[in-house]
Amino acid sequence: MNPYDLVAMGRTGVDIYPLDHGVGLEDVKTFEKFLGGSATNVAVAAARYGRTTALVTRTGKDPFGNYVRLEAQRLGVDPTFITSHDGPPTPVTFCEVFPPDDFPLYFYRYPTAPDLQLEVSDLPLDSIREASVFWSTVTGLSQEPSRSAHFAAFEARGRREHTILDLDYRPMFWADPAEASSQVSAALEHVTVAVGNKEECEVAVGETDPQRAASALLDRGLALAVVKQGPKGVLAATADVRVEVPPFRVEVVNGLGAGDAFGGALVHGLLNGWDLHRILEFANVAGALVASRLECSTAMPEEGEVLEALARRNSERSS
Repeated sequence: MNPYDLVAMGRTGVDIYPLDHGVGLEDVKTFEKFLGGSATNVAVAAARYGRTTALVTRTGKDPFGNYVRLEAQRLGVDPTFITSHDGPPTPVTFCEVFPPDDFPLYFYRYPTAPDLQLEVSDLPLDSIREASVFWSTVTGLSQEPSRSAHFAAFEARGRREHTILDLDYRPMFWADPAEASSQVSAALEHVTVAVGNKEECEVAVGETDPQRAASALLDRGLALAVVKQGPKGVLAATADVRVEVPPFRVEVVNGLGAGDAFGGALVHGLLNGWDLHRILEFANVAGALVASRLECSTAMPEEGEVLEALARRNSERSS
């Protein structure tokens, strides 16, 4: 089999999102379920652009675990490396929707989740090594045995080009922020690209200023640092180039999937060999489109949607 365009490793589960907005969960009457989890969403997003993708994760032996595998496959992600084991159930995640900027998340992953029980023996090391892009997240470093499995994956890959760490820091998954900083610091020695917002950069390198955070990441030997700034847009830096692009304005419905949509679009742009400005514009629009929709995985746009929205914005600017 040819190498995958993308192998993503990490969090998976089922998003249970309210169809009633502007009220707390205690007052919600109707919900809908969707495939979820950050690494899972990135894999789906990349698959929407025609990329061959595989997901390395673990579920419980339960109906929601079956749903994760079937839905991932339906959305274009190879489920071969989604394993199931006895132990904790497949996690669910609830959110509340208070547009435009308040989306509280409630993770049911305690005391652990199956994807944090990934072991080295679960890993398709050849596929991880040979993939054009390997994507992992900081959440996977928060517990053993997942932590050791991630470092085994890094070692197998050998800091190959497009080895990406999503700085996706969720404080509820860590006993101590200092431990998170230590583990992220160690992981940065193995990757070539890091993507995160200002708060996540503070955990990673102790900086919240976007320019200084990008410089600190590059100083760790990375080829590309991407600092997302929310309503202020996004900054990307290499040793030779720094690019900032403004946000793409939409009416926000649920901002929770925007970062994962950005990630899948970033993967697509890198594999196309686009210049940094084009990648950031494309990824920004992809993220904004998902923020204008309720769900995450099934909201991921196709390339034509992104290009059409970008062309419409450019036409409006020039008129």
